[in-house]
Amino acid sequence: MRWAVPNSRLALTLRRVLKRRFGAAAPRLSVRTHIPWYWRAAPALVLVLAGLAGMAMYFGSDLRLGAGAGETSESVGLRERIDALERELAQYRSNAQSAGSTLQIERTTREQIERQIKQLEAENARLKQDVSMFESLAEIEGAGTGAAITGLSVEAQETPGQYRYRMLIAVRGANKAEREREFSGQLQLVVRLRQQGKAAIMNLPLPGDPKKEQFRLKFKHFQRVDGGFEVPAGSQVTSVEVRLLEEGATKVAKVINLG
Repeated sequence: MRWAVPNSRLALTLRRVLKRRFGAAAPRLSVRTHIPWYWRAAPALVLVLAGLAGMAMYFGSDLRLGAGAGETSESVGLRERIDALERELAQYRSNAQSAGSTLQIERTTREQIERQIKQLEAENARLKQDVSMFESLAEIEGAGTGAAITGLSVEAQETPGQYRYRMLIAVRGANKAEREREFSGQLQLVVRLRQQGKAAIMNLPLPGDPKKEQFRLKFKHFQRVDGGFEVPAGSQVTSVEVRLLEEGATKVAKVINLG
């Protein structure tokens, strides 16, 4: 069944509708660009991130301050320990220096005492030798006439090649006149040695020896003789013969063997 609408009425109705939609009285239209949701949410996200960053910086600074405080405290403790160790080390060094000084003083004192002991021992040996000489002198007082050699000793010294000799020479006599007479003569040493495997003889004093006058003797009763001589390096003294000369003639001789 068809509805019949008068053309005039339909046309009027359509004109009214179109006039309201598209005419001067029609509502104003606005054109908007379509923006995705994640771009619209970006400002909010930026604000949230900024807030989180601020909180992180705040709490991070607190953590750094706390850590820094801990490191500072530890450093102070280590520095105090180092200072204490340095003071202790300085004390040990001072004690070591004092001990070293004391040790040096003790060493010097000990060396001095050892030298004194050696000197006293040497002096004691000489005194014993003198006693032995005078005892020998008492024994030979009445044994014939002329000169006598007693208490003869020859000793090697610390320096290689050097020797020291000692003896007592006395004048004997059957009467007082003979014992009171003055002896004038000369001492001579005949040193027998081995040099480079060969035997050799050295007569002292040597010609031109500046100490030649020490071998001249002039005394009454007795005289103690103490002297030294030196042999070539590498030589070994085997014996020493002591001769007492008067007017060029040998009055008495005595030999001591060394090796």
